[in-house]
Amino acid sequence: MNVVLIGYRGSGKTTVGRLLAEELDAAFIDTDELIAHMAGQTIAEIFAAEGERGFRERESNAIRMATAKPNRVISVGGGAVESADNRKRLRGYGTVVWLEAPASILWKRIQADPASGAQRPNLASGGLAEVEEVLARRVPLYAETAHLVVRVGDGTPRRVMSDIQEWLAAQG
Repeated sequence: MNVVLIGYRGSGKTTVGRLLAEELDAAFIDTDELIAHMAGQTIAEIFAAEGERGFRERESNAIRMATAKPNRVISVGGGAVESADNRKRLRGYGTVVWLEAPASILWKRIQADPASGAQRPNLASGGLAEVEEVLARRVPLYAETAHLVVRVGDGTPRRVMSDIQEWLAAQG
């Protein structure tokens, strides 16, 4: 089974993706981790050296690599949907699940994750205002790309994974 998780930073894509891959007996790939591993740098370092454009090229390449084989659960970076080619490739690969949460919850999760700030750059002004600003731009793209929307809110990763599994099972 091919599943892709999309959503803003802090929505739980990597955590839920690992759980779902285990349950589905599928490989798990986080494209941000793949990019960082291949570059030998953090995402923030890539942004600093190559700018957002350079990072987005690497991201599209990582998505092509990740979707080259079946039976994978793939977590993509929050901005991957800003590329029409990425949106088309992800939808064509498998079931796309948008892990959706309000900006306030996303911001709380980002603040609670010390690695997030060190590894990922600000994309605008920073803080809750940045989350709201970037989310406003991306929400229509997430909605266009997703086959399923799961509101993560304060739910546990295991509950979110179960919701996805139930929906997939119902699809036959």
